[in-house]
Amino acid sequence: PEIERMVETVAALEPTFGGINLEDIKAPECFEVEERLKARMSIPVFHDDQHGTAIIVAAAVLNGLEFAGKTISDIKVVTSGAGAAALACLNLLVSLGVRVENIWVTDRFGVAYKGRVDEMDRWKDPYVKETEARTLADVIAGADVFLGLSAAGVLKPELLQHMAPKPLILALANPNPEIMPEVARAARPDAMICTGRSDFPNQVNNVLCFPYIFRGALDCGASAINEEMKMAAVRAIAALAREEPSDVAARAYSG
Repeated sequence: PEIERMVETVAALEPTFGGINLEDIKAPECFEVEERLKARMSIPVFHDDQHGTAIIVAAAVLNGLEFAGKTISDIKVVTSGAGAAALACLNLLVSLGVRVENIWVTDRFGVAYKGRVDEMDRWKDPYVKETEARTLADVIAGADVFLGLSAAGVLKPELLQHMAPKPLILALANPNPEIMPEVARAARPDAMICTGRSDFPNQVNNVLCFPYIFRGALDCGASAINEEMKMAAVRAIAALAREEPSDVAARAYSG
């Protein structure tokens, strides 16, 4: 009933608005809400917590792999967190070339393994593994990318020792990340470390995405924001991050 009411209410706004940005809807309800609205409406519907986060994460991954000299189809990705944002990130990374068999999903109930019943749903199914591994510690060995969208302190410094050379650590839990940057740096000096916070370097934040992908969709009269548009946004943001900063940005971050 709640999903139905929300879908009916949002759909009624279509004649008045050029696009719908969904925010702060928990999983798995958010998947159904977005699916139903996209099927029903002729304007772009975009769940920012999923796809905005995924676009920024994917851009960070592309640049991190470039710096590390790694190929996207070869990397191992381990997640802590299996909610809307994490699954959207994985889906987009797969579209960009990460192999599903190289992705390991964990959450507060451990590894997403075949036969698990706690907090499983059809959206996690593509990443379920036939495995005896049950914890983050069991699957972190050899990981090139750690994607954290879970809770503070989940990634212990001793686990970093088992990751691949030049690992990319995306510790995006807010307000406190899965591992603090200085702790990660002490454990793995070769790591690239990102958080969701503006007071640390390498902030990964979806505010870099959703205003602009909507601007593009509105300007071209798009009726949806599709996978190709998301991938184009990923590559554009990754390229922009490599450019020299403007004078305005340089002054703002001079300290």
